[in-house]
Amino acid sequence: MDASTSTDPSSAPDGEGADGVPAGGVRADGVRRGFDVLAMGRIGVDLYPQQSGVPLDQVETFAKYLGGSATNVAVAAARHGRRCAVVSRTGADPFGTFARRALRGFGVDDRWVTPVPHLPTPVTFCELFPPDSFPLYFYRYPKAPDLEIRAEELDLEAVRAARILWVTGTGLCAEPSRSATLAALAARSGAAPASAPARGEAAADGGRDAAHTVVDLDWRPAFWGGEGGASCDGGASGAQARARARPVYRAALAHATVAVGNLDEAEVATGCRDPLRCAEELLALGPRLVVVKLGPDGVLALRRHDGGSGSGGRVERVTLPPLPVRVVNGLGAGDAFGGALCHGLLAGWELERVLRFANAAGALVAGRHSCSSAMPTPREVEALLDAECGAKAAPAPAPAPAPAAAATPAGRSPR
Repeated sequence: MDASTSTDPSSAPDGEGADGVPAGGVRADGVRRGFDVLAMGRIGVDLYPQQSGVPLDQVETFAKYLGGSATNVAVAAARHGRRCAVVSRTGADPFGTFARRALRGFGVDDRWVTPVPHLPTPVTFCELFPPDSFPLYFYRYPKAPDLEIRAEELDLEAVRAARILWVTGTGLCAEPSRSATLAALAARSGAAPASAPARGEAAADGGRDAAHTVVDLDWRPAFWGGEGGASCDGGASGAQARARARPVYRAALAHATVAVGNLDEAEVATGCRDPLRCAEELLALGPRLVVVKLGPDGVLALRRHDGGSGSGGRVERVTLPPLPVRVVNGLGAGDAFGGALCHGLLAGWELERVLRFANAAGALVAGRHSCSSAMPTPREVEALLDAECGAKAAPAPAPAPAPAAAATPAGRSPR
């Protein structure tokens, strides 16, 4: 474990709690120790091109990584020293074996990742056109095994015991996964962790002793009858896809304490695109904390204190600009943000600190090629934050002489 996590009293060697009992184990008093993060949703294999700036048909070589949004979030949180597990399903094939082995290699528990005969493990390709275009191509035919998660097979005791349950919009797109996801959320309503946090963790509104139920809005239009693999308007059938998804998203959000997504994803749940109004409407649907990622415009978060869900209570608002980064592949940034968000919430940090840390984690992964394998350690995140703070504090350089003629920015062609 990275030395920078050792000051967190909830971290212990080999996934153990402060009482020496591993996650999923039973304490001497008979109470089951929950995982820090239990993520439920997609798992698969990412095949990413090793040539950037060319369409998929011209790519010559690919690199293979563990993939899937919920899986990546669990890996990201594990990199921060958190005890994590995934609930998902793979094919009974070599790629499924790879995915489960890779999870264990990242220190993520795979006991609830089970094979489905006759359905292949999903494979995802992408194209790399930095800084802002990364088309996705999902191969989830005839059906993805992770949509075969069944409510009757859930370990609801583990669901309730987890300090954070993280579910995704993809898990809501088809049965039986939809019913299983809603059943897990319902089991969490009003839940507190079945095992107390480690010693030294104080009670606070949304602090270290809180149980967090996170709905990652995770909009993939093609999974709902639209067009396009990544978050977007869904093409010609996008309006119908969003209309189909909206009531299901709202049913899930009624059980959530945290909602997180980008503006496209938030629009699916609310029907509006103004960032602040969108965040306010998400907050009114039930969560106590709403995080709207705004890409090049940074991040906006609203947190309701004292009043619970619905109306009433003080609302804290935090907005932060993005961190500058040379983008290599933007696809893993949101999952890195999610894992870091979990870490900050579990640590009981103030909201602004949580978001700064998550922003930096996302920026680091955007500057790397892979998703799961690129998730940063706390030391790397803090180093970036320190460097950014130092850059802001440094005196501005003297202006350079004006060029004789305007130059085309490096790496871009005039259009």
